[in-house]
Amino acid sequence: MNTEIAGIIFIFVLTVIIALPLGKYIAKVYLGERTWTDFLKPLERGIYKLSGINPNEEMNWKQHLKALLTINFVWFVYAFFMLLFQDKLPMNPDGNPAQTPDLAFNTAISFLVNCNLQHYSGETGVTYLTQIFVLAFLQFVSAATGMAALVVVFKALKEKTATQLGNFWQYFVKSITRILLPISILLAIIFTFNGMPASFEGKGQYVSVQGDTVNVSRGPVAAYVAIKHLGTNGGGWFAANSAHPLENPSYITNIVEMLAQTIIPLAMIFAFGFFIKRRKFAWVIFGVMTVGMLCLLIPTIISEVNGNPALTKMGIMQSTGAMEGKEVRFGPAATAYWSIVTTVISTGSVNGWHDSTMPISGMMQMLAMMTNAFYGGCGVGILNYFIYIIIAVFIAGLMVGRTPEFMGHKIEAREVKIAAIIALLHPFLILAGTALSSYVLSHNLGAAWATPPGNWLNNPGYHGFSEMLYEYTSATANNGSGFEGLTDNNVFWNVTTGIILIVSRFLPIIGPVAIAGILAQKRFVPESAGTLRTDTATFGMMTFAVIVILAALSFFPSLALGPLAEYFSML
Repeated sequence: MNTEIAGIIFIFVLTVIIALPLGKYIAKVYLGERTWTDFLKPLERGIYKLSGINPNEEMNWKQHLKALLTINFVWFVYAFFMLLFQDKLPMNPDGNPAQTPDLAFNTAISFLVNCNLQHYSGETGVTYLTQIFVLAFLQFVSAATGMAALVVVFKALKEKTATQLGNFWQYFVKSITRILLPISILLAIIFTFNGMPASFEGKGQYVSVQGDTVNVSRGPVAAYVAIKHLGTNGGGWFAANSAHPLENPSYITNIVEMLAQTIIPLAMIFAFGFFIKRRKFAWVIFGVMTVGMLCLLIPTIISEVNGNPALTKMGIMQSTGAMEGKEVRFGPAATAYWSIVTTVISTGSVNGWHDSTMPISGMMQMLAMMTNAFYGGCGVGILNYFIYIIIAVFIAGLMVGRTPEFMGHKIEAREVKIAAIIALLHPFLILAGTALSSYVLSHNLGAAWATPPGNWLNNPGYHGFSEMLYEYTSATANNGSGFEGLTDNNVFWNVTTGIILIVSRFLPIIGPVAIAGILAQKRFVPESAGTLRTDTATFGMMTFAVIVILAALSFFPSLALGPLAEYFSML
């Protein structure tokens, strides 16, 4: 067990060591400074020319959002029809069927918004063509969309007064050519040489120890898993995701996959500091997010390592901890670390079943997504955190009797209203969705929508409620992991989570970009003795308190009905 804990510490420290220089590099890329990847400029110019884009054309914040939303709508239409007719298209050696309209709607939206909530089985629900040219494609562009939106905020906060905030298409293309694609190629090579399939062959056969002939799905898994984690997407090539031995063959690949899904979210924090020339402020953000992550991680590790108290009362020894739903290759501590990191960062991949973890662990996983502000996904993590900064600055200003200011700009009613709406939207979508599903289930209205007709839940009582709460929490946080006791591939879940995915992705992008754009247009106010400093530990604690209080007030009742009630019932 000590070895597992040491491994967790090693992975996190190594992530920070990599993220620091990567953050500096990312800042240089977006600032247009010279980098070692400048040899890609001809490729980028070709993309701009082919697309009819002028990368030097400046945009205001409204034009940035118009470009972002328009191209995302085009990608959705493309993905929806490809999934709807995938059985009639080539590159389908296993003869997988087409998706139903409601499932195609959910899948297209889910991958478009960087959530990858999979209501289908990876190896049987899609073909090689749609895995690569739809899902993997969306994993690149959805991550780049979040990163490009964040750079608009970077640009707005960097300038004293500005209406023109760079070019969205340039930020977007550079996110792929200079960051996502080169690192993904490196990761794919590492994965290939460590046992992940990297071919286009169909299912292979082998004879098990028992003498059974088993068909095993294959494909270009290594390349897919690279962007799955680097872009904090999380969608698995296989249904078992990174618990599958071909999607995560060894402890080495487990470490690399953990690094892959954390380096860009952490690097973007440091890139923020380099970009706006406020490195101390970036360290304050990193400190708050790390403390928040540890508050979730430590109880989860303790819970999983100590095992199931119900089994302990029966006299059953659990020397290796709670092992239900976990891979022996990784153990309870490493699986606990993955489960928190993947929910904190909004990747949503799994190397063990969250549904089988202890109730306290399940609650921590949900809290990671409910707060939705510690590290987060590519770009959108800091966008979510930015909302809490605005609220914290506003509250602090009221406490000292001064007009709130942030980065030399006064925060007024319009910005605070936008921040409040975005902050309240997150719990509203989660709780409203859970309430709706509970009502439909309790009145047996969902049986007609289920396939086959029947109950959605494989677990009754508190845990069944947790399954529904987790599903909407995962969808709203653009995470994609799930409590797999829920039967979710039916019209009700596909449509309701699909709608929530759209709203919870784009409004939290629109809000911060709008606030930053409005602030950038205002007259710059030089710092004075009375200016609230945001690069101090005191302000960091203030922001942390705002996050905790909002999460506690919003979600404690629902958590009390689910994982907390389940925990106390076990005792």
